[in-house]
Amino acid sequence: MPKPTADWERVGDRFYRKVQLYTAIFDPDLELENFVVAGAPYSGAVAFYRDETRLQAFRGAQAAKSGIDIYSCAGKLLRRINFDKGSIRGLGWSDDEKLLVVTEDGTVRCYYNLQGDFIPFTLGHGSDEYGVKSCRFWSSGFVALLGNNQLVSVSRYDEPRPKLLATPSVPEGSNGDVVSWALIPPAYALSRSVEVLLAIRETILVVDASGVEDHKLQNGPFRHISVSPNGKFVALYTDDSRVWVVSSDFQNRLSEYDSRARTIPKDMQWCGNNAVVLAWEDEVHVVGPNGAAAKFYYDGCVHLIPDIDGVRLLTNDVCEFLHKVPDVTEETFRLGSTSPASVLLDAVDQLERKSPKADDNIQLIRENLDEAVDTCVRAAGHEFSIHWQKQLLKAASFGKSVLDLYNSDDFVDMCETLRVLNAVRFYEIGFPLSYEQYMRLTPSALLDRLLNRHEYLLALRIASYLRLPTDRIHVHWACEKVRLSSDPEDAIAADVVGKLSSQRGISYEQIARAAYDEGRSRLATELLDHEPRPGRQVPLLLGMGEDRVALDKALESGDSDLTFWVLLQLQRKLAQPAFFRTISSRPVAAALVESSAWDAGSRELLKDLYYQDDRRLEGANLLFKEALECRGEQAAVARADKLKLAVKLLHDSREHAGHVKAIEEAQRLLRMQEGLDRDAATAPGGAGGDVFTGLSVHETMFRLVKMGNSKRALKMQSEFKVPDRMFWWIRLRALVAARHWNELEELGRGKKSPIGWEPFFNEVLAAGNTRVASVFIPKCTSLPHTDRIEMWVKCGMMVKAGEEAVRAKDLNSLEELKSRASGNSVAEIEHMISVLRGGRR
Repeated sequence: MPKPTADWERVGDRFYRKVQLYTAIFDPDLELENFVVAGAPYSGAVAFYRDETRLQAFRGAQAAKSGIDIYSCAGKLLRRINFDKGSIRGLGWSDDEKLLVVTEDGTVRCYYNLQGDFIPFTLGHGSDEYGVKSCRFWSSGFVALLGNNQLVSVSRYDEPRPKLLATPSVPEGSNGDVVSWALIPPAYALSRSVEVLLAIRETILVVDASGVEDHKLQNGPFRHISVSPNGKFVALYTDDSRVWVVSSDFQNRLSEYDSRARTIPKDMQWCGNNAVVLAWEDEVHVVGPNGAAAKFYYDGCVHLIPDIDGVRLLTNDVCEFLHKVPDVTEETFRLGSTSPASVLLDAVDQLERKSPKADDNIQLIRENLDEAVDTCVRAAGHEFSIHWQKQLLKAASFGKSVLDLYNSDDFVDMCETLRVLNAVRFYEIGFPLSYEQYMRLTPSALLDRLLNRHEYLLALRIASYLRLPTDRIHVHWACEKVRLSSDPEDAIAADVVGKLSSQRGISYEQIARAAYDEGRSRLATELLDHEPRPGRQVPLLLGMGEDRVALDKALESGDSDLTFWVLLQLQRKLAQPAFFRTISSRPVAAALVESSAWDAGSRELLKDLYYQDDRRLEGANLLFKEALECRGEQAAVARADKLKLAVKLLHDSREHAGHVKAIEEAQRLLRMQEGLDRDAATAPGGAGGDVFTGLSVHETMFRLVKMGNSKRALKMQSEFKVPDRMFWWIRLRALVAARHWNELEELGRGKKSPIGWEPFFNEVLAAGNTRVASVFIPKCTSLPHTDRIEMWVKCGMMVKAGEEAVRAKDLNSLEELKSRASGNSVAEIEHMISVLRGGRR
């Protein structure tokens, strides 16, 4: 096994290495130099588009068709996207591996799953008129340069809102052409908005949303501009073949390198944040600090694909990863290193040879053994060679076995991480992730990328190994199954349900939605039957037009909010007769509609509902209620019309004959009340408005008696056959309320009362008139004498109470009255007692 330092190259005081990831990638006839290549970050997919500016050999009509080919880093074709919507001016990727394609007329397509599905939008701002010249991308957005040098930025792909940046001011004497340009992402810009660096003639303009700044440089034009991944440094390639590295504020020049090349390089990218890579057709220069450089040569065209921690080098024959040697790796493997990690690694080699020097090495680094173990663990993560991963982990295992106390969590985590990395780096998968890329990408995002490639088995094994949820993997597989399978729908449903029935947390709603989007409504309905959450079933069923099924599911759930929501959607969607027919066979739904209509005051909806269900009595009651609520000048006519409609509703039904009679009586009552209101309005000092209208028969008679119109009250009694007892009660309370004491005394002179005379006493006494109340005490002959005595006492007439006791010859009551009497009443009661006792002797 070659030493890990065999492919290291010194650049200044640091080492860089090229890791060979895959070989024999593309067909030699691919002519890689004729393609525009864009690679997704985190060792993602690579998109190829034939460069329209280069002459190409004719290979037939089929081969001449434009399209975008998407490959893995290992050269596996993932998808071919036929594209005939115009010239492509921008091809880039987002952090979550969405492919962005920008055409000359400003149309943008966002391909989100590597399967050809896309979301389109347009840039606007004159892009269709002036055309798009080129684009630059960052993790979540891009900037497009238009033909008039205007810049349009898009900061989000999920909600694209193209925004025009400030207009670049062309320096005096310049022809205004942009020689090259780059951008600083918002996360690294001082303004927190994207900043664009434009090379125009000798200077650099910095353009953002608020303005333009001219740095007034004199060494241009700059043929290439590249910004470091952390946004702190800018690399510039001048006309005299030099590379300048300056700070992003252009205040400090950090290094300079003379490439001495006669031609302008094809590309210039950063390798991490420490070096700049220049690429010609078959030559690559790695430029480090202080102008130090290393050179690499290739047999064919090479493309640079920058990443967060290095650069992928892509040719027809090989895919390599160029990056700075990590500190822990350099510390462990550097020739002549005496670091604890290097000694520990040598100790493992000696142990495998069964040499006693292994123990000597351990004793040599005993004080720093824990540090050596940690370094070996970290160095293993940065290795692409499985052999050296194992050696470093063996060294770490050997070292921690000697330690008395050591936390092995980092060791275990690294073993899991390396197992995952080695699995996805396999050429059939083609994900050459570095350890740093994997840490930034996260396992969850890695699973998403595997799902987009339909690598379900590997995704399941990784998720299970890392103890991550697997439900979304199963759902994604099922969605693709219903989208792409040509089997009969029954067979698809049985296959999906059979494989997912034992899994927990499966959302059949997502699978059903995928089936519906493919036009397989019956399959979607069948799959939705297995969704246990009605809240997810119902919306899709409504969208599919399965209104009755959706309503039944909502009712079965017992969720009133969900049911109300479904009813509201159906009411908006269906014609009213169809809506009523839908709920008529569902009493709970009908009751909910009725109750909500009452709460909202939707009288017309209630009328239509009652009419549709032939509920005549409820409809008549509603009309009757509206009749009583009528107000205004035409109220009488409106009331009469509504009552006529109510009678008409109930007229043909025998079971409602009593209700018809009641409504007819209500009509007579309203006519009578309208007459009373007119009379009240024309009387001297009368009040306008509805004085009587809307009152019941009893309330009307009460008000008439109270107003002194007892004759009309008697007429109403006769008209509506009010019983005498009820009428006398109404008359009594009305007279008391109006304080008509004379009329009450006049009634008391009568011989009979249908309600007796005790109510008269009680009502008048409650009103506070003891004199009039006492008039009715002698007439209460049916009461015991003790009750009458108490009635006299309540009126404050103690002597009258004593006389009542004398007539009843009740000595005990007299004795009690004596104890309750005061003033002159005491003597008179004592006299009554003596008389009554004398009579007894």
